[in-house]
Amino acid sequence: MQLTTKGRYAVTAMLDLASNDTGKPITLDIISQRQNISLSYLEQLFAKLRRAELVKSVRGPGGGYLLNILAKDINLTQIIEAVDENIDLRRCSGTTGCHNGRQCISHQLWCEVSGQIREFLSSKTLQMVIDDQQQNTGIL
Repeated sequence: MQLTTKGRYAVTAMLDLASNDTGKPITLDIISQRQNISLSYLEQLFAKLRRAELVKSVRGPGGGYLLNILAKDINLTQIIEAVDENIDLRRCSGTTGCHNGRQCISHQLWCEVSGQIREFLSSKTLQMVIDDQQQNTGIL
């Protein structure tokens, strides 16, 4: 599995939103500028994050996005899966007939590695990443 830009950018944008939470909505344009992510790409990602109810949008002047859930309650797996990323290293995506009707020789290995990755990402919340970053560098 290689985490694509979709998953990486979604996590980055959510970290930006969480770390700059003042109770006021933040526009995607501001996140785009701060994180150097295309505005049109952010719009696509935030539509999915909104459908997953991780963020909420505020319309009108002064509008933008807010976290819909506290940063301490959003784990990285939720974000990655909300934008349709797959945390599965198996080439077969879990089917048992991935190699001429049988499991390939490395099937169980990739199941275990995928499980470890999922467990790690599920154990990390936005708030934990922000706290770690601030402790290590003083900035985000």
